[in-house]
Amino acid sequence: MAKRDYYEVLGVARDASEDDLKKSYRKLAMQYHPDRNQGDQAAEGKFKELNEAYDVLKDAEKRAAYDRFGHAAFEQGGGGPGGFGGGAGAPFGAGFEDIFEEMFGRFGAGGGQRRQASGRGADLRTAVEIGLEEAFTGVKKTMRVPTAVQCEACTGSGAEGGNASVQTCTTCQGSGKVRAQQGFFLIERTCPTCGGQGRSVKNPCKVCQGAGRVQRDRTLSVSIPAGVEEGTRIRLSGEGEAGLRGAPAGDLYVDIGIRPHAIFQRDGANIFIRVPLRMTQAALGGHVEVPSIDGGRSRVSIPAGTQAGNQFRLRGKGFSVLRSAARGDMFVEVTVETPQNLSAKQRELLEQFEAEAGKAGKSSPEAEGFFAKVAQFWDGLGR
Repeated sequence: MAKRDYYEVLGVARDASEDDLKKSYRKLAMQYHPDRNQGDQAAEGKFKELNEAYDVLKDAEKRAAYDRFGHAAFEQGGGGPGGFGGGAGAPFGAGFEDIFEEMFGRFGAGGGQRRQASGRGADLRTAVEIGLEEAFTGVKKTMRVPTAVQCEACTGSGAEGGNASVQTCTTCQGSGKVRAQQGFFLIERTCPTCGGQGRSVKNPCKVCQGAGRVQRDRTLSVSIPAGVEEGTRIRLSGEGEAGLRGAPAGDLYVDIGIRPHAIFQRDGANIFIRVPLRMTQAALGGHVEVPSIDGGRSRVSIPAGTQAGNQFRLRGKGFSVLRSAARGDMFVEVTVETPQNLSAKQRELLEQFEAEAGKAGKSSPEAEGFFAKVAQFWDGLGR
């Protein structure tokens, strides 16, 4: 009986894209898979035919040969589907794995070779929050980390009494992986008996059940250097989860968070502080005392007529620089506060000042300049 056209089998046009081929194949493979059609010989035949067609058309070189020569390109030892695995004569398991591979990718690496797990402990991650002053000076912090630690009863060997007698794992036969079929899915997991090592102990420790490790809370300390920034991650080598049966431990990664400060704002190595001035202070000038991040005090000279938003730079009074003796700068930005809740006398004096300032015409040059431009604008409009 003549073979059907592979494009017809998959229900796609001859110029179908790889994505179109894959989508159609998945849909039809699910429809005709033997797990869904127990005892249906017709479905079985269509499933084999479907795998044969897709095996050719998913490969660019095979597809090009098929487009040119048709089925003859793979006859008489021409490297057809049977020769490449997954053709009409392939077992159901091969076709099934093809579906699984296309949906979720192949396990392991190296052309399907399963990589045996080393048993190394997992890396862990935790977070520590510190104050801005602690970030400036550097600090040592302690933390409690729930993790797997080496079993003391067997000293990590996994064997009762610490005398490890190792054998090939009987569950996975040394591969470190076990498979289970759920419906038409084939699921591959790390072997629960050996933890992926492919080996097990004959007389497992009763405390850790042969794992060589148990769950505990560990108290660890981390040294946070001066100048550290928000989001910095510090690696503590070998402080992660203990490995299986004496395998190396993983690492612990500590993410640093810095709490906002009530006075200072940080930008890299620079520190910013906003200082409110009374209207009279800004107008008459004077001095203000401001704190610095190291706990010291700095005296800032305020010139007469200082405006809101003016900044004053104090060199070397900023934040510490990571792994350096240098420091950034501190910027003092002033704001001018409008007085509130005036007494009758204060109001009278301000009204008198305003009347005289209007006559002088030079005490508020920015305001006067702005309104002069407004007047010119209206004059230009004839208003």
